[in-house]
Amino acid sequence: MTTDVLVVHGGSPLRGQIRVRGAKNLVSKAMVAALLGDSPSRLYDVPAIRDVEIVRGLLELHGVRVSDGEEHGELVFDPANVERANVDEINVHAGSSRIPILFCGPLLHKLGHAFIPDLGGCNIGGRPIDFHLQALREMGAVVDKTPSGLDITAPNGLQGTKFELPYPSVGATEQVLLAAVRAHGVTELRNAAVEPEIMDLIAILQKMGAIINVHTDRVIEIEGVDRLRGYTHRPIPDRIEAASWAAAALATGGDVYVQGARQAEMMTFLNLYTKVGGAFDIDDSPTGGIRFWHPGGELKAVLLETDVHPGFMTDWQQPMVVALTQARGLSIVHETVYERRLGYTDALNQMGATIQTYRECLGGTPCRFGRRNFTHSAVIAGPSKLLAHDVVIPDLRAGFSHLIAALAAEGTSRVYGVELIRRGYEDFEAKLAALGASVEKG
Repeated sequence: MTTDVLVVHGGSPLRGQIRVRGAKNLVSKAMVAALLGDSPSRLYDVPAIRDVEIVRGLLELHGVRVSDGEEHGELVFDPANVERANVDEINVHAGSSRIPILFCGPLLHKLGHAFIPDLGGCNIGGRPIDFHLQALREMGAVVDKTPSGLDITAPNGLQGTKFELPYPSVGATEQVLLAAVRAHGVTELRNAAVEPEIMDLIAILQKMGAIINVHTDRVIEIEGVDRLRGYTHRPIPDRIEAASWAAAALATGGDVYVQGARQAEMMTFLNLYTKVGGAFDIDDSPTGGIRFWHPGGELKAVLLETDVHPGFMTDWQQPMVVALTQARGLSIVHETVYERRLGYTDALNQMGATIQTYRECLGGTPCRFGRRNFTHSAVIAGPSKLLAHDVVIPDLRAGFSHLIAALAAEGTSRVYGVELIRRGYEDFEAKLAALGASVEKG
């Protein structure tokens, strides 16, 4: 059991204002994209989270000079002296992040070689890199598996190809984009992911000189170019963090203004938020955001089915389920993206929630898991009175959900493993304090 503990005195509504910075799921990929340029890149609104530290370390190992800019959260990347990194030093990062796999394309273009350590990340179900490797092989890469990781070369450079993803994987789509922008010829990617973070990465690559066409029906066409320049970019805000604080406001009966949150990337979430009984108000000014609050009265049970964009984001599911424990009636959750994402509900049940998980598909959204013996659906009976309980965080998003539950519960909980939350939530303890939460380090 980890010693990184947060003591949470729950039962009080969260009230106040916090700010979200650039999206975790975009910023780290934008940092990798800087490797492709032949001049420096500048990225604003970078959150101070563990994933950013990991990618910064990997870039510096490969000779990229990373420096802090004048503005808080600004990073500058100078790729003038990219070099092969020491395998042992790279392996220091093995198991700490899944981002290293996205270094393949840029390093193959720059050096003709890439070494990728064993990958980690949250244990929420199968996220195989098979799609990544198959796409690279189709483009001419040679992948050799070694005891410590993957050794990848491209003897004749990367070539444009036609490739269809079996599933619209965000990571594999990013892999193809980062590899194809400087490949010889045209790459056509079918069944691509089209999440807002993907579109923002495409915007960055276009600023660098890439030629990328996004067609209908999840088709992306990339015309390879000989060189790319650096970029200057301010990323989209983190819609996952914004939704997490919105769910916390609802679960605790609070009122939270999330500066930086934007309606465009959160429309599907806002629809469900309204159906449950939450209220929000959008401020479209340049320094605006979204105010989320519990308007009083009973929350209503809903059907929640996750899906790839533009569906309800899988990362929104866990925080929202905590709020659904306070809704009257039977809410149904059908997780279609990650097969093991409902394991966190055991801790909620220990706190007084009534959640039953099922192997069957409890919803109409097409799903890969219905006949594969995974508990990927849930029924939540509410409202339930949550009581304090000690919990151990298993992964990033489950961790924030456990934290929300502890904040909503009566009594004092000890939350173990909060370092996992720091992977994706900047300075969350200070934000909790700003919202009036009674928390302290254990």
